[in-house]
Amino acid sequence: MQAPSSKRFDTNDERWAAVRARDAAADGLFVYSVRSTGVYCRPSCPSRPARRENVAFHDSCADAAAAGFRACLRCRPDQPPLAERQAAAVARACRLIEQAEEQPDLDSLAQEAGMSRFHFHRVFKAHTGITPKAYAAARRAERLKHELAQAPTVTTAAYDAGFNSSARLYAASNEVLGMTPTRFRAGGSGESIRFAVGGCSLGAILVASTAKGICAILIGDDPELLVRDLQDRFPRAELQGGDAEFERTVALVVGFVEAPGIGLDLPLDVRGTAFQQRVWQALREIPAGQTVSYAELAQRLGMPQGARAVASACAANALAVAVPCHRVVRNDGALSGYRWGVERKQALLEREGSR
Repeated sequence: MQAPSSKRFDTNDERWAAVRARDAAADGLFVYSVRSTGVYCRPSCPSRPARRENVAFHDSCADAAAAGFRACLRCRPDQPPLAERQAAAVARACRLIEQAEEQPDLDSLAQEAGMSRFHFHRVFKAHTGITPKAYAAARRAERLKHELAQAPTVTTAAYDAGFNSSARLYAASNEVLGMTPTRFRAGGSGESIRFAVGGCSLGAILVASTAKGICAILIGDDPELLVRDLQDRFPRAELQGGDAEFERTVALVVGFVEAPGIGLDLPLDVRGTAFQQRVWQALREIPAGQTVSYAELAQRLGMPQGARAVASACAANALAVAVPCHRVVRNDGALSGYRWGVERKQALLEREGSR
């Protein structure tokens, strides 16, 4: 939908100025026709500028058509704006990927979208933040998790999720699941997770770690709820209370929460979709003491339409402070959308010196 403009473009002089400037803010408010070509266009049309004496203005496409003009094939004024058409094409491609038993190739997706292979690839990434291949891999991972929970065997789950062989499944399982398919199927059974609950200035804090690194830093008011959250993530994993060595790890995490500027030099076991991991990595690149908006972060990731998707990835983060989603704010600088509470977000930003 075309965003409303503060300008009205009521006079022909204002409209002509908008056409000369190819002002997209005027799109949807009027169209202009060119007598020498017989077509009508959006004000932002990139076509070669017309001479003023050949131009007339119309309040709608219907008025221009009634005057005998046809729609420009370049800016397509009789169709939704380009951004809407591209978003719809990407949405259709996503549905095709989700519904296909085998991953559609890039040429097929581009042809369905009515774009060239290169252009479709660029548009898809701009709207979703990831490539069509990465999106297909993420959807396949989601199907795999679903199938592992209900299929009679791991092999059956692999084929139902779109893996051509068990070998390919096991080769990708660590990245996709964070563990072997058999272990995931058992709810993390056999995986040892050390954890400890302590206190910090923000309330109760739970730190948990696998053999790969820290897999959760949870903050809240009720220690018992934090433990339940960890249990829900790994319902059959072997949860072990922290020993003296792990207590030192927890102390380092708490020290980092109290003074984020010192950094956290500990390995992390970060699990998520390909897109979530891209967002979380971008978050870790934001220096302490700085903030960005969701829109700015989406722009850095090459997806100017993806602010909502970025916000969803931030909300899914289970590594408080280590993956600093508290450094992302609304476009107007206001605080919102923090998993562990806006008050804690405010406190973290204040101690980092960015508020």
